[in-house]
Amino acid sequence: MPLPKRLARFNLRVTNRVLGPLAERLPGFGIVIHVGRRSGTVRRTPVNLFHRGDRYVIALTYGADSQWVRNVLAAGEFDVETRGRRVHLTAPELVHDETRRLVPAPVRVPLGATGVSDFLVSRAAR
Repeated sequence: MPLPKRLARFNLRVTNRVLGPLAERLPGFGIVIHVGRRSGTVRRTPVNLFHRGDRYVIALTYGADSQWVRNVLAAGEFDVETRGRRVHLTAPELVHDETRRLVPAPVRVPLGATGVSDFLVSRAAR
């Protein structure tokens, strides 16, 4: 079971504002830049982001039904800021992985403890 939506709302109002600037630079984190599918507003969402080969994997800690996930899937493309650079990603897809093999081994334990087994996988645009 992903983290509670109440925690997501708290993070949106408090934690993301504090940690957001750091997430662009820290390993294992990134900022998803997406456009609201109804509002057209550009939004920035801190995420757990991992680069594996030519794929980028985002742990869906609040579940696959989060608004930013819906926005990204509807658009079919989005940008991420990670480690001081911006990357355009395309063809996002939801992947359910109970083994969490898509992410580095040290991250599997905390994700497993919080019941996270859904991921958004995408590739850098060419």
